Amino acid sequence: MTPKENDLLCRVEGDAPMGQIMRRHWIAACLSEEVAEADGKPVKVRLLGEDLVVFRDSKGRLGVLDEYCAHRRASLVFGRNEECGLRCLYHGWKFDVEGNVVEMASEPPGTSIPQRIKQKAYPAREAGGFVWTYLGPAETMPEFEPPAFAPTPDARVSATKVRVNCNWAQILEGQIDSAHSSSLHSSDMVPAQVEGAKATDVNWLRPSTDKAPRFQIERTSYGFRYAAIRKPIHNETTHDYIRTTVYIAPFTALIPPNNVHNVATLLTPEDDTHTIFYFIAWNGADKPGIDADTWRKFNVLEWGVDVDEHFNGIRTRDNLYKQDRAAMAAGNFTGIKGIPNQDIAMWESMGPIGSREQEKLGHSDVAVAAFRRLMLEAARDFADGKPAIGTTQPRLPHAGISSFEGVVPKTVNWRSLGGGSENLKDRVA
Repeated sequence: MTPKENDLLCRVEGDAPMGQIMRRHWIAACLSEEVAEADGKPVKVRLLGEDLVVFRDSKGRLGVLDEYCAHRRASLVFGRNEECGLRCLYHGWKFDVEGNVVEMASEPPGTSIPQRIKQKAYPAREAGGFVWTYLGPAETMPEFEPPAFAPTPDARVSATKVRVNCNWAQILEGQIDSAHSSSLHSSDMVPAQVEGAKATDVNWLRPSTDKAPRFQIERTSYGFRYAAIRKPIHNETTHDYIRTTVYIAPFTALIPPNNVHNVATLLTPEDDTHTIFYFIAWNGADKPGIDADTWRKFNVLEWGVDVDEHFNGIRTRDNLYKQDRAAMAAGNFTGIKGIPNQDIAMWESMGPIGSREQEKLGHSDVAVAAFRRLMLEAARDFADGKPAIGTTQPRLPHAGISSFEGVVPKTVNWRSLGGGSENLKDRVA
């Protein structure tokens, strides 16, 4: 990649094509539990370089407003959330969830200012345990649909949340890179005599010792799917261990599941060099699932313990992510606790925007290369006036898209496993 291509892929602020693509999709603003209380504390969020505030009003309606009051630009994060509106502390101007001025304590009765001024506001929806908003032009706003990790209203979703100090693409590349799990996460994703992936209280088990999978890619209208094909521990001459990962552009990856829950990741780019990372366990009635507190503890991302009130992790580059060299000497591969923390250490170590032009890619980077080609093409197409990736018709509903893992006969076509194939021309690497 050239430095220009690297910027095209990574930068999301202002008029950057990638950020404008993202503005044509519903984006996760925060977790619903952060604004669970009507008339509760407003929540500051930053999306694609824009500072916003999210609140739930007296009737339970969600508002997503420009953080800075239209009057004198004081922050509404400090505002009073009361009687169906958010009131600025500075002069008492009050806005409803649609940005309408409903009170002006500092202005005389009968003033016409409320008819002439409106606080910038964005639409909000709620699904899968998240608050979603749309930041793009009204005329291109797609109909809201629940995320792929909450395909039905009764889906049970548990999520971590942590800020990562790097661009969104570095994180996404980590989510679709199946090869790294056999090394970076080898002390947490352990080969075992099992029929398929299983989750225990302390680690994940998988039926393969193969660290060099073969990859095959299928591009789709929503992104792409790929298979990492490994030799299983048993019956390697007749069977393959298949793990399929799905990329739903631009924010979501569906990771191969286990016997307890399905796994997904979701990104919210705050700006060019900071990203909110959500690691998600979800399931319907077919699996026992895992509650949010247990999920966060398993991933060593407990609120108030491993992440602070602003979702900054306590493990940082300055303290080497609390890496334990004694644990490494005793057999732990990384010495870093928690699967996401191991990833974060790698992502942030590359720098805020990694120098991709200096990389030397190998066979295991097939999916990463496919992602870069796809999204660079999408950015160029959008800059040329074409629709944003994932917004054209016909399209596959996200509820029908899923990942897969399992040991299957070699005669089985992996494209028939899981959900998300669109019978497009195969683009096999």
